[in-house]
Amino acid sequence: MRPRAYLPRQVPIEAYGNGGFRFGGMSHRGSILCLPSGIWGWAPSSIGALDSAALQPLLDLASDLSFVILGTGSTLARAPRDVRIACEEVGLGLDVMDTGAAARTYNILLAEGRAIAAALIAVE
Repeated sequence: MRPRAYLPRQVPIEAYGNGGFRFGGMSHRGSILCLPSGIWGWAPSSIGALDSAALQPLLDLASDLSFVILGTGSTLARAPRDVRIACEEVGLGLDVMDTGAAARTYNILLAEGRAIAAALIAVE
């Protein structure tokens, strides 16, 4: 089941922290997926809770994306093996960084008009 979109278009991340994000004049508590179709709530709350099934909405869009940015929380962490393999299998580049760096990078690439998506784990 696909989560409900909070905003039906891609917009920059205005702020992050306190367990959530602010974007498009809205706020969301928890992790988010930033897809070309909009910004969606996302279940994983830590890198340990992430698996390839959680990335399925991104994997389904692989042919339309240049790559995906994974924000791993307050610190950089290695993506789980099954996530790396799932991305490789569909030819989707995966760039992993802490959530703050991921949000900033997402904003820059979005402003450049790049075909990107981001999976951002919320930080406190």
